[in-house]
Amino acid sequence: MATVTASTPALGSVRLNHLAALDVKGADAEKFLQGQTSAQVSLADGYFAPLTCFCTPKGRMLANAQLMRLGEDHYRLLLSNTLLDSLANHLKKFAAFYRAELTTQRDLIFIGASDEAQALADQLDIELPVQVGTHTNSDQACVLRYPGETARWLVCFDNDSQVDVASVQDDQAGRNAWQLEDIRSGLAWLTDTQQDHFLPQMLNWEALGGISFKKGCYTGQEVVARAHFRGQVKKRLMRISIETTALPEVGASVVNDDDKAVGEVVVSAFNDQGGVELLAVMNTKVAEEETSLFLTGASAALLSLPYAIERVDPEQLAVSLNG
Repeated sequence: MATVTASTPALGSVRLNHLAALDVKGADAEKFLQGQTSAQVSLADGYFAPLTCFCTPKGRMLANAQLMRLGEDHYRLLLSNTLLDSLANHLKKFAAFYRAELTTQRDLIFIGASDEAQALADQLDIELPVQVGTHTNSDQACVLRYPGETARWLVCFDNDSQVDVASVQDDQAGRNAWQLEDIRSGLAWLTDTQQDHFLPQMLNWEALGGISFKKGCYTGQEVVARAHFRGQVKKRLMRISIETTALPEVGASVVNDDDKAVGEVVVSAFNDQGGVELLAVMNTKVAEEETSLFLTGASAALLSLPYAIERVDPEQLAVSLNG
């Protein structure tokens, strides 16, 4: 377990070094992505940024991401930096058959901002998008509205932009505050530790609009669709609080009264009460049974998520955002 001093400052602005970007450009960029990703790529229209994921033929997630269209034949995937190279190498095997070029964007700066978002946008001469899941673009930056009780934005720009980043937090406490908002939003970004491990539904991806069940084939589509329509998903992402002063490791087991593993940690962060909140992939029976939960010896409790565990079609989500 990582022993980091608990601190959850109010979100101002913070460097988000855990994120990375993979750009896909070319005349066949949309066609290429359409055959690989769970998103209906045409929905990425320069305004709506659909959640998406990439799977193995067995339907296990290689990465989840947010898809933005930055220009004609130019798309950007935002994902964990631990998966950037592996996803790029995986997709390059298929991109060779299309007029599409993949570029890992290693010189981009990612800043998460709340109260200070407008000042940062003013420096970049770009508007802040209002609705969650939408973005704005300029020649030097893109800004994505993130979910959460606190209004927040992800700002992404080249490191040679004339932006004063000296005042931006670049510490674990600031990133912890951002991660806590992700957790409370029920949003988990896959990392290399659990790659090729979960079906998308196990991270509630269809409840977040991250899976199109109306598009054509993509790698892993048959397995993902079968699990949905046959009700075969027996594990779900759940939010949990634990009374501890140390962060659990990714993959740590949540156990019940009988010391039987019923879930595993995906992401965790300190909260303002001196404990930890986390998202864990749990056996769905846990929510139905009255049983105590424990994690590394500490008492754990289920917390609510801000959304229902039901299918949200990204096509309808796009209509509502553009309406």
